[in-house]
Amino acid sequence: MLIVAVMQASCQCGALSATLPGPCDQIVACHCRACQRRSGSPFGVVAYYPADQIALTGEPSSYTRIADSGGSFTTFFCPTCGTTLWCTIDLKPGMIGIPVGTIEEKIGFAPVRSVWEESMHPWVTLPADIPHYPKGRAS
Repeated sequence: MLIVAVMQASCQCGALSATLPGPCDQIVACHCRACQRRSGSPFGVVAYYPADQIALTGEPSSYTRIADSGGSFTTFFCPTCGTTLWCTIDLKPGMIGIPVGTIEEKIGFAPVRSVWEESMHPWVTLPADIPHYPKGRAS
């Protein structure tokens, strides 16, 4: 499948990259402790795309863990600079997540929901008009 280069994401050193079709409507802010550790920030924000709509380049390392939701969550990261450039999760089969901070364009990537807020840092404030969940979407 030919993918038109609409948006780009990359790791810090440029060894890994992703070509994206544009903004998407599957953007999740996750406050679980594992996403805090993975991102090195108070929460992780990931944009999920159908796998056949993105092109990934480079040779990543990977790490799989069991998410708080109970399914596996795999991050693919640069073995040189350590940046996580994509991820997969059992709860979203056929989808690939791209951490929003790695996407060059900064418009169109606000979260549409916030999950695992039971672990949220008390000073974090997200828009009131999106769904907020103490745990996953099922909570």
